[in-house]
Amino acid sequence: MIDHAHDLVSVRDATEQLLTAVAKLDNASLAEPSRLPGWSRGHVLAHIARNADALVNVLEGRPMYADAHVRDADIERDAPRPLDVQLTDVRESAALFQETGAAPADWSRTVELRNGVTDSASRVPFRRWAEVELHHVDLGIGYELEDLPAEFTERETVFLVERFTGHPDVPPTRLTDGTRAWHTGRASEEPEVTVTGSPADLLGWLAGRRDGSGLTVVGGPLPSLPPL
Repeated sequence: MIDHAHDLVSVRDATEQLLTAVAKLDNASLAEPSRLPGWSRGHVLAHIARNADALVNVLEGRPMYADAHVRDADIERDAPRPLDVQLTDVRESAALFQETGAAPADWSRTVELRNGVTDSASRVPFRRWAEVELHHVDLGIGYELEDLPAEFTERETVFLVERFTGHPDVPPTRLTDGTRAWHTGRASEEPEVTVTGSPADLLGWLAGRRDGSGLTVVGGPLPSLPPL
């Protein structure tokens, strides 16, 4: 069962960790490329802030973004800002998200995200946790997939496995870290491809952060995953 209150605490802690790390940077380093194609570190920080605003919209029953163009334009607008402005924006938008999450609400209700995707309101804090943790890694400032909390790594792995389950373009696939195993891909009588690796490498591949070169594959080639 999802515990939104627990996840809100995890979001808060992850955000503080990110802010502490980013505060050690300077304006020049924010203009340098992040690990996301075409995005500087400033783009990543702008996205983190605007995503908090967007998830407040979701929790309050408004569209997550006015449209894709507005989302992208807001990130482009905010990316070049100096470090102190970026830090303030991430901190203040995160505080608003926490305030909204603390308000009495029906957490069992269904909310709408981007592109018509729906989910339980109770999962929104976990989705925000994923944004903060994975984009902290994307900044390329010394925080790696191996540094993620074990609870987050396992839960995000399960979340992404479920996302690809039944997908017609993903062959039947078994993933294992040697102690746990998950199954994903289309339902079929085809034999499963077995993908083995460390928790960080499995998550990195599922989340599009690693190419899978650190994984061992048996029963066929490493499946190509659709973009998230």
